[in-house]
Amino acid sequence: MIPVPWDTLEGMLHRVQKPGRYVGGEYNAVHKPWEAVNIHICLAFPDVYDLGMSNFALALFYDILNRQSHILAERTYLPAPDMLAQMQATHVPLYTLESYRPVAGFDILAISTAYEQLYTNTLELMTLAGLPIHSADRDACHPLVIGGGHGTFNPAPIADFFDAFVIGEGEDILLELANRYAELRQLSREEQLRDLLTLQGLYIPRFYRENYAPTGALTAIERLDQAAPDTILKRLISTLPPTPIHQLVPNVDITHNRGVVEIQRGCTRGCRFCQAGAVTRPVRERPAQEILREVIAITQATGYEEIALLSLSSADHSQIGSLLDELQAAFPDKPITFSLPSLRIDSFSVDLADILSGGRRSGFTFAPEAGSDKLRHRINKAIPTEQLVYLAEEVFSRGWRTLKLYFMLGLPEETDDDIWAMIDLAKQVRGIGRRVGGRKTEVHVSVSTFVPKPHTVFQWVPLADRATVERRQSLLRNHLRGRGISLSWNPYPETCLEALLARGDRRLGPVVERAWELGARYDAWSELRNQEAWDQAYNEHQVDMDFYLYRHLDISEILPWDHLHSGVEKRFFWRDYTRSQNEELLADCREQCHACGILHNYPQLWTEEWQCPAVK
Repeated sequence: MIPVPWDTLEGMLHRVQKPGRYVGGEYNAVHKPWEAVNIHICLAFPDVYDLGMSNFALALFYDILNRQSHILAERTYLPAPDMLAQMQATHVPLYTLESYRPVAGFDILAISTAYEQLYTNTLELMTLAGLPIHSADRDACHPLVIGGGHGTFNPAPIADFFDAFVIGEGEDILLELANRYAELRQLSREEQLRDLLTLQGLYIPRFYRENYAPTGALTAIERLDQAAPDTILKRLISTLPPTPIHQLVPNVDITHNRGVVEIQRGCTRGCRFCQAGAVTRPVRERPAQEILREVIAITQATGYEEIALLSLSSADHSQIGSLLDELQAAFPDKPITFSLPSLRIDSFSVDLADILSGGRRSGFTFAPEAGSDKLRHRINKAIPTEQLVYLAEEVFSRGWRTLKLYFMLGLPEETDDDIWAMIDLAKQVRGIGRRVGGRKTEVHVSVSTFVPKPHTVFQWVPLADRATVERRQSLLRNHLRGRGISLSWNPYPETCLEALLARGDRRLGPVVERAWELGARYDAWSELRNQEAWDQAYNEHQVDMDFYLYRHLDISEILPWDHLHSGVEKRFFWRDYTRSQNEELLADCREQCHACGILHNYPQLWTEEWQCPAVK
């Protein structure tokens, strides 16, 4: 397929906001002659450029794939509504930013399924590219459409739209998939996919079928081909890959406009609500000297003056203190700043933030998650209220004027007493701020509604019902108000949609499709979300919300994601759920191995970098 002519694009750009989103040419973008490579891959993020360019996983794959002389990887994003309308009106297909070639002309289309709110966008992206949205309607003339990201740990609601999903980490399997596909190009799509069944970590939905009882319960996930594995174990890399050095520098300001070094993957804290911590086990640290070398190289290659040290729990890196000292010393005359996106609630984290701030005091963030000690024990977050209060005073006394508190509402076994404890804690923190820092101090309270996710300790619990959630949100609104304190929360329909798509089965595929047909797009954007479209789709397909959201699942029940293995055993999650009910804490994995299943399932990949203690 020939590239979209520049004259055609230029005619649209003066009619849209942020035209820099659509022209490519970013500093460090990779351009290869189309005819000189054997495999052409399009990496797609199904939301606007500002978010997609901030996604480190796509940046990592862009670097890994383009290091191969025989592979070309280019990027595309879903246009914002104004550009989308222009492209539809002028019949311009979705194109990549490097070459302006239509996405439909690539061999492989790899789409991020990082979170559930991207699902209708994915259908819009396929349609804009000129592709049939159903896998069954595409053949070998179309790109092989694969998904990846945390959403693939239960892709059932979108299974009919994808040819395959990468379960787990994609650094190795993407290269294997590309090389294998080059050998299969002349086969039919069915033959291609059947051959790809041998790739460990690749889930191909068309070779599986869900069977249901008259009650609606899932009775089996049936294999339709003997070559299809019973269970797809997530793909795992033993050690972290090299960080991309020549990172893309965006044309316009984006959500996270900075260089990135992933200093650690995985988390050992064991928060029972956290899917990311469960599916990214084990912990793998990047050595401090390697981080230092990469940071220096990135600043030289990009001109970035801020570097994010990325991790689920950055303060848990065993060398973080000395690393920050060395980073500060490496740039004595340059205004390079460093950010730690995720810190613990302890004095050490306050010290780290103090070092990083360099005298600038913007905002400090704590995530207690629950208001009471009792409920924090249930979720395995052992932070006493007294410690939170002490650290709040420490933060304000060091000059910070804004403290953000993140909580969840609707956690298992939550009562009104927990909400009152949340209110009391927030007011106590505001009082400390006033006393220590004066009237200019502010406390921002953010309360999201808990969604029980697959492959977590709480995957069996129901979603809190609407009446309870909205009554407790009202309680918070009525008591967290006035000078120096603010409250934000998310609407219940938004929570309901996330929970439905996170926990649903393949019967929800037509619901997603119908909502999209009715105009649902950009579901992650409150100002663009079309709730009426979703409500109509629910009604037309008679979605049983009680079945999907409001019942407690039994340990014996087959779950739509049971054939997709995160490496952590289901029985471990159940044991820890029992501990939760007894308000028992589970120690950090670095202190004691709890036999979650990672060491058992990946014995050949173990390295000392995992820092797993001996099993007792």
